[in-house]
Amino acid sequence: MDTITYTVSNHVATLTLNRPERRNAINADMRTALRDVVYRIKNDPDVRVLVLAGSDGHFCAGGDLKSMQGEMTTTQGRSRMHSSHEWLSVLLTLDKPIVAAVDGSAYGAGFGLALAADIILVTPRTRFGMAFLRFGLIPDFALLYTLPRMIGIQRTKELVFSTRELTGEEALSLGIATELVAAESLTERAAELANALATASPDAVSLIKRALNSTFDHDLSTMLSMEADGQGIALGTDYRKTAITNFINKQPPSYKWPE
Repeated sequence: MDTITYTVSNHVATLTLNRPERRNAINADMRTALRDVVYRIKNDPDVRVLVLAGSDGHFCAGGDLKSMQGEMTTTQGRSRMHSSHEWLSVLLTLDKPIVAAVDGSAYGAGFGLALAADIILVTPRTRFGMAFLRFGLIPDFALLYTLPRMIGIQRTKELVFSTRELTGEEALSLGIATELVAAESLTERAAELANALATASPDAVSLIKRALNSTFDHDLSTMLSMEADGQGIALGTDYRKTAITNFINKQPPSYKWPE
């Protein structure tokens, strides 16, 4: 069985983690498959939006602990992480919007993978967790970078040190999740949002993501310069010309967020 499935339709790519017997835990084969498909998404101009999901009612249970048994040297451990960081950094800096449909387990690396998304949908069954300390490990898959930027340092420390689970409802209240939806509506809602984003200007979306992803690393002057440069590019696109013409002529907008 393939460890992931990947499809593209109407400019929307759907990447589904597919090891249901292990709640989609990430093993070596899945890491290789994720690496290959992430680079494929980055380099495919037909893909404008990515949906991340898991099979059989779970998103991802994290790294497969069975693959971590036995002896491992520091060098081997660092090499293992660096090999994942190569494609993970591409995913985290992807200038195409990502929608994560997170049901069931999203533990450890699965938590980190979900936080690569721009829109995170959860259900009442969703459980986020970081049990790294129970195994003498530290958070990985960029959690030390992404989570504090979402919820702050103190709350991140509490979640890391306590190793407790976080429900979908609490994830929504903390600002991790974007929407809480019924489990049976999750796939449909993710597709609805992704299809809407696919109709937006790909140039504008790319510029917005690049700016927002770097905003905490720059001062006001740099962000204003990025704004001016980006708006200059956006103003020169055919999408902008058509959209304004349609607005003036009272035509339906090309892009509309689904309620």
